[in-house]
This record gives sequence, structure tokens and C-alpha cells, in this order.
Amino acid sequence: MDLQEFTLTTSQNSPPARLGPALEALWYLRRGDWDRAHVIVQAHEDDKSYAVIHAHLHRIEGDLANAGYWYRRAGRKTTDAALEEEWKALVEHFLSENVS
Repeated sequence: MDLQEFTLTTSQNSPPARLGPALEALWYLRRGDWDRAHVIVQAHEDDKSYAVIHAHLHRIEGDLANAGYWYRRAGRKTTDAALEEEWKALVEHFLSENVS
């Protein structure tokens, strides 16, 4: 699956089978369900790879201090990329790691 295919699935009622939790969080986020995406990443907050999604969520929320905390947890610098571009980059990153 690539970014375009992933994005098209967000018109469905549920995420595709065999998505890992990171992609599932990004899927729900695309559908406008920030809370569900946040619950998913919070369940994995000890996993450094989820911290960047957590940071992205808090950028969307406008809580830049909290976003900065999660970028640091992810070992990344804060970004000023457009939210849409960051979302796409995150999806592409996790699609490249997703094993189905």
C-alpha cells in the first residue's frame, strides 16, 4: 500500500485489516477523530516510534509546548512543516515499516 491508497481507505467505515497501531492512529486522525488517534498513541507512549505521532497530534491541537516534549521523546527536532505534509510523511514512514 502506498500513501495514495492509504488515503483512499479513509473514506471507508473502518481501517484496513492488518494496519499497525501507528497507521491506525494516522487513519483515524485523517477521518477527524483526534481523540481516538490520541488514545492509540497514548497506549504506546513508551515506544519512541509513536512519540512523533503524539507530537503531530499536539501540533494540531495547538499545544506546541507539549508537541515539543514529544518531538524530544522521539529524538527529532520540532518542525514547521505544514500539518498536511507532516501527516503524509508520517504515513509514508510507517507504511515503509508496516509488515502485513
